[in-house]
Amino acid sequence: MPRLALLQSRGFPTKDGAFEHHESLIRKAASGGSAIIATQELFLTPYFCTTEDPARFDLADPIPNDYTDRLGALAAELGVVIVSSLFEKRGAGVFHNTAVVHDADGTMLGCYRKSHIPQDPGFEEKFYFTPGDSGWPVWSTRHGRIGVLVCWDQWFPEAARLMALGGAEILLYPTAIGWLPSEKDSLGKAQHCAWETVQRGHAVANGCFVAAINRVGTEDGTEFWGQSFIANPYGEVVARAETGDEQVLIHEIDLGQVEEFRRIWPFFRDRRIDAYAGLGQRWTAGTP
Repeated sequence: MPRLALLQSRGFPTKDGAFEHHESLIRKAASGGSAIIATQELFLTPYFCTTEDPARFDLADPIPNDYTDRLGALAAELGVVIVSSLFEKRGAGVFHNTAVVHDADGTMLGCYRKSHIPQDPGFEEKFYFTPGDSGWPVWSTRHGRIGVLVCWDQWFPEAARLMALGGAEILLYPTAIGWLPSEKDSLGKAQHCAWETVQRGHAVANGCFVAAINRVGTEDGTEFWGQSFIANPYGEVVARAETGDEQVLIHEIDLGQVEEFRRIWPFFRDRRIDAYAGLGQRWTAGTP
């Protein structure tokens, strides 16, 4: 039963400062027996998508890079799986919000590029990120089969389903979500409820563990709400971090529950795969 660690942290003004801080958190998690360790979304940078600024593309790096090399060395040294979320420069004018997975021997198994890109006040992501084309990879690591999605992806049941169909036992969601000052009083509680509930639903519908790793702190007026959590296949929240504090959230994952749950509630057996053609359409209600 591997221990899963979620690194709920704040943003840092420099990449080197962010990396050094997160290295200390990774070592802390590993010393506590964690086997799989995951960062929040875009852990090396502030959340720069609050405004549209072409200069902020300079924050991106090709993958692999010095930081991914250092993460690989750290994974090998500690014998842990590390999931990190980075701003990737793929080519001239092509940038992605990308998660990288290193196995416990330090091998970079691959990357997942965020597929669903939001556009809201304070979350101007369509300006920065090209929609991902990496598909829905699932990685067989030393400590379990994991799928990684990123933030806005967490609202889409299709993405969770495709990774579960690929064999994922744990779905990880590096995240940067928070409240805007104009909305917190009227909608803050409802927004958080929706965010947690939809992901707990993914855990139930797919019979797997789901973990969301959020950041904390206030950046350009956005108050990141933390509350990283882990849900088991029944959708029960088995571990939750605090709202405003940095925290290394650790929980032991009983992967045997995945097989047990899927036998009792065989959703995969009963799926009507012959009847879902409409899911490949943008809209099916017709036009007046």
